[in-house]
Amino acid sequence: MTKGYAQPRNRHSQHSQYGLFDSPGQDGGPPEYTVSDLSRMIKSVVEKNFGFVRVRGEIGECRLHPSGHLYLTLKDETAVLAAVSWRGNAGKLGLRPETGMEVICSGRLTTYAGQSKYQLVVESMELAGRGALLKLLEERKRKLQAEGLFDAAGKRPLPFLPDVIGVVTSPAGAVIRDILHRLEDRFPRHVLLWPAAVQGEGAAEQIAAAIRGFNSLTRGGNPPRPDLLIVARGGGSLEDLMPFNEETVVRAAAESRIPLISAVGHETDTTLIDYAADYRAPTPTAAAEKAVPERAILLAQVIDHGARLDSALLRLVNGFKDRLALLGRTLEDPARLLEPLMQRLDERSERLDIAWRGYFQRCAARLAEAAGKLRHPRDILHLAATRLQHQEHRLKALGRERIMQAEKRLERLASVLESLSPRAVLGRGYGLVYDAGGRLITRAALLKSGDKVKIELQDGKRGAVVED
Repeated sequence: MTKGYAQPRNRHSQHSQYGLFDSPGQDGGPPEYTVSDLSRMIKSVVEKNFGFVRVRGEIGECRLHPSGHLYLTLKDETAVLAAVSWRGNAGKLGLRPETGMEVICSGRLTTYAGQSKYQLVVESMELAGRGALLKLLEERKRKLQAEGLFDAAGKRPLPFLPDVIGVVTSPAGAVIRDILHRLEDRFPRHVLLWPAAVQGEGAAEQIAAAIRGFNSLTRGGNPPRPDLLIVARGGGSLEDLMPFNEETVVRAAAESRIPLISAVGHETDTTLIDYAADYRAPTPTAAAEKAVPERAILLAQVIDHGARLDSALLRLVNGFKDRLALLGRTLEDPARLLEPLMQRLDERSERLDIAWRGYFQRCAARLAEAAGKLRHPRDILHLAATRLQHQEHRLKALGRERIMQAEKRLERLASVLESLSPRAVLGRGYGLVYDAGGRLITRAALLKSGDKVKIELQDGKRGAVVED
């Protein structure tokens, strides 16, 4: 079916084609129809004459049904048109309808017999004019800014020299080639490309998925997690750059834990991802220049720093040499300084030798004098042996005397003990009575009739039973 604006037909021909004025009733009056027949004929007339239309209006009521169908109304100053976008097409509209947006909807006109109304089945939707699109972006920017997604405090510093750079862009465009070429010129790095559509249907979801995918990688894994991200595309119209204004992309950029450079469009183009990114580059090439330093400049700086270090060391060494020479001129000849010291050392060594000899001689004289006063060891040993024998005899005599005294004392104590022993009286006719437990009975009250006892006499023990 060729799409275009429908041209209204002759009203009479329309109605006569479907028999609205044919076949009068039996009584000569207008024909009769069932409600369903009339609804079908009206539906056919509307769909035949308005097979494809483009309608411009402001979105009034807008409601996404749990089934996935989108119901909305389009209005202007004098009229309201119901519209619906079925579930299979609602997610492909390219923008998210909101109340108050001025849009142009393309689709076919049909009727809904259940409510006796006609409605537009929306197949595509676009903002009506650049002004409406800019208004939408400004409102979205204020909303996201109020949430803190653009705060400068959340910006991360870019690494000085990243090992791995992740790029989110289309693999077929010139952007990736420009980035790779610029990195090769400045400082070659390992680049990971996450292919994503950069305009059209589903582009925003792919870009957001790529940013989150890079963040989900592990450092040192395979593939490794990048140290820096570049989200880039070339220039284009405001409509072409719309994926980079979608909330899902802006939120993914703000949530990225990897520092992110936004390089979308040309220098004059501004998208919402630029505010959420950690750095905004005017072009993809500028993003590559910001990502890495220029190797030649770094080498020149290293060479310059090395030369300056060599010069500083040379000046330091020369300064020490000059200072040492100056000190050398102010000092006397070391040999001359040592000569009196050497002479003093010789004198002191001679005096020390004389002093030691005198000391040894005095010690020898004292030793000889002490030796004359000492007895010979043999005499000392003989005298000690004599004294020891004398002491031995005294000790033996004293020991015998003490032993005899101890024996006599022991005999006296044994006699006293024997006289005090309770068994000593057994020989005189006495006896000892014990109870069954072996305890000595000292009182008759401790026994009762029938108790078993033992009686110890001089020549032994006998058992007995108490009767009374």
